[in-house]
Amino acid sequence: MARLYLVRHGRAAGTWDPHPDPGLDDVGREQAEAMAAALMTHGPLPLVTSPLRRTRETAAALERRWSVAAQIDARVGEISSPAISMAQRREWLINVLQSNWAELDQALGQWRSQVLKRFGEFTEDTVIVSHFVAINVAVGHALKDDRVTCFRPDNCSCTVLDIEGGSWKIVKLGAEGEGRIF
Repeated sequence: MARLYLVRHGRAAGTWDPHPDPGLDDVGREQAEAMAAALMTHGPLPLVTSPLRRTRETAAALERRWSVAAQIDARVGEISSPAISMAQRREWLINVLQSNWAELDQALGQWRSQVLKRFGEFTEDTVIVSHFVAINVAVGHALKDDRVTCFRPDNCSCTVLDIEGGSWKIVKLGAEGEGRIF
């Protein structure tokens, strides 16, 4: 069995429409430090993060405390969007977040399958610093809920899942909030 600690990144310094890969703002850095303090006694554990700055900067708080290097893995990353302008991406994402997976195109279904496959490959307890939709993929799968958004993980909240074989069990949902998504 693997216990996965799914951490949503801290608050970003900006939205992605003017900047496709913002780091953390001051609040986000404080959130990351508080998250690392809360998880400190669980580790050191393997640490995996998406390639985006906001997740890497969030994971850095645990890297320092545990003296480990995070593995960067795009398969736990942000939802794949079509080749559209950043301005169009906002409207696209709003529509996606209000949908069920069965209503969406094949490319998004493949992305979702890739996220589920990667989470299912972990064989030891691991902290994964990821994104709103990827965490919702795991939670929705565990709950057998087809909605893209089945809960709203707040910045630096930690959702805990146990995965054993094909069985996915939610141990604890992370704190919910109204943290910005885009």
